[in-house]
Amino acid sequence: MHYLVIALVLLLVVAITLVVARLLPLPIPLPLIQIVAGVLLGSLFGLRIPLEPEVFFLLFVPPLLFVTGWRIPKGAMFRDIGVIATLAVGLVVFTVVGVGFFISWLVPVMPVAVAFAVAAILAPTDPVAVSVVHGSTSMPPRLEHILAGESLFNDASGLDIFRFAVIAALTGVFSLPHALVGFFWVALGGIVIGAGVAFICGYILRWLVRIGGEDPSVQVLVSLLVPFAAYIAANGLQVSGILAAASAGIATHYTSLHGSEMSTTRMDRRAVWKTVQTILDGIIFVLLGEQLIRITEIDFSGARHTGDWMIIWYVLAIFFVLFLLRFVWVWVSLYLSRFGQKVDSFGVHFILVSVLTIAGVRGAITLAGAFSLPLFMSNGTPLPGRDLALIFAMGVILLSLLLASFVLPVLLRHLPEAPNFAAIGDEKGARLSAAKAAVSQLVYMRHKIDRYEKDRDLDFEAVDHLLAIYKRRMSLDDDENEDIIWMRSRVERHYHLAALTAEREQLLDLRIHRKIDDELHRKLVLEVDLVEASLIAKE
Repeated sequence: MHYLVIALVLLLVVAITLVVARLLPLPIPLPLIQIVAGVLLGSLFGLRIPLEPEVFFLLFVPPLLFVTGWRIPKGAMFRDIGVIATLAVGLVVFTVVGVGFFISWLVPVMPVAVAFAVAAILAPTDPVAVSVVHGSTSMPPRLEHILAGESLFNDASGLDIFRFAVIAALTGVFSLPHALVGFFWVALGGIVIGAGVAFICGYILRWLVRIGGEDPSVQVLVSLLVPFAAYIAANGLQVSGILAAASAGIATHYTSLHGSEMSTTRMDRRAVWKTVQTILDGIIFVLLGEQLIRITEIDFSGARHTGDWMIIWYVLAIFFVLFLLRFVWVWVSLYLSRFGQKVDSFGVHFILVSVLTIAGVRGAITLAGAFSLPLFMSNGTPLPGRDLALIFAMGVILLSLLLASFVLPVLLRHLPEAPNFAAIGDEKGARLSAAKAAVSQLVYMRHKIDRYEKDRDLDFEAVDHLLAIYKRRMSLDDDENEDIIWMRSRVERHYHLAALTAEREQLLDLRIHRKIDDELHRKLVLEVDLVEASLIAKE
């Protein structure tokens, strides 16, 4: 009962922070508001939340990695796979080695294996946090895709290195060749199991659709269970559950390409997963704030210098080293890559590197890894330096959020538009091709209309109306430049949204005055909502 109450309280706090973020006059990043809410929850109300590391890791990591793998644009990911790989694997190893030795030197009381474990959990970045931080300041699509791909795979590489470091800390035994072979095996096994679980679930669902029709509720429920199934199956076979959850998300995208789905299924699944992601990220940042107030309750007398205030300098030093290592690695990797070679200006290159460096915000995965540190050694004694590890993780998350909140929007405004920053794909060509397919289908159906049918005139009118809409769209794409098309589309969307608002208000008025009942009101409002959702999706 106690855990149920805590869960409800956390959900309530997350909901309140979402409302507060919308009402505040200043664009304060949502994660910062949620951290403050967690501080208030722990300080004013004295709430202490017990956290079991294994349970915490199971509840938060698989769904967050799954949804990132599912949503990342696959074409963009494979186009920039070289840059993504250098950031997701090379930068993680570079960070773990550099920061691991630095923490071991800075805090001698912390064992070397624990220092490397801390470095491993500080390496992964969080795309959700950075997307919230830059807010209304748009980021070039290609950079956003690179950051999302980096986050997806550096979560896996960083947390798997963290796993080996924790084993070394608990057992006191470490073999580099054994670790390399083991890392390759657990990574490959995790990818295979995750993709296998996703494809098996996808094809079973498709078989059920052929037998009894599609049920959106079943489709959405299975998609919620897939990351946990992949994670648990991989852990049961002693391979990477982290990569299993990520690869399951990627594979789920491809299973959906092998058969059509109902639009309601796609919309329901997207809405459910957006809600789940918002809740999980919100709870993690609230927990971060709740844990922050425990700093004063921890005894740091074993550190290099006495005095709790020295911990602040430790956090600042670690964050500076993290920032410096990332800046150097990004600069070199972009300079050597085809993507970076297309930037011929030193100033643009510097801004680009700075954006990718500051956008490496730490968030949910870092905190989840910190909480998952074991409480005790194998002999039953407390794990040395665990409290310090939590403080370092919290401090780095806060500093990265604050730096990105104030600096990243400024840098993005000074980043010039360039073709190599754009998203992949010819949007105009794709729209024209889809419109031509629609016209061909409508023409075919028009010829199939029975001229002796009673309602043939109504059929002809409906088809001709739709043909006029599609032909107008095709003529606009052919005859006018993209700027005029975009401007007209934006103006039309503005007036269309205003008209839909008037429709919704009139339907509400009819319901209040009991001229229509609840069922008809819900049906008509849903139609308006679907049209509005399609218009908003074009923005």
